[in-house]
Amino acid sequence: MPAITFDTVKFVKALKAAGFDDAQAEVLTEALKDAQDVHLAELATKADLRELELKLEGELKLLRWMVGVMLAGVLSLVLKAFFMP
Repeated sequence: MPAITFDTVKFVKALKAAGFDDAQAEVLTEALKDAQDVHLAELATKADLRELELKLEGELKLLRWMVGVMLAGVLSLVLKAFFMP
């Protein structure tokens, strides 16, 4: 999973400049970093999407084969009903 850089030191300095004390700035920075990590863990990567695409392609091929077999069976029953005495 690619990491998104987050400059925590710069963020803490910006919070302190805005009037936060050291403890508040550090707690808020840590909370934001944790929230970011949780969301990043839920993101799909290109590799995840490619894996899903390959799986779906395989399932689609199987489905097409099954439908083809089913249509051939129905067609054979229809032909038998009309052309066999």
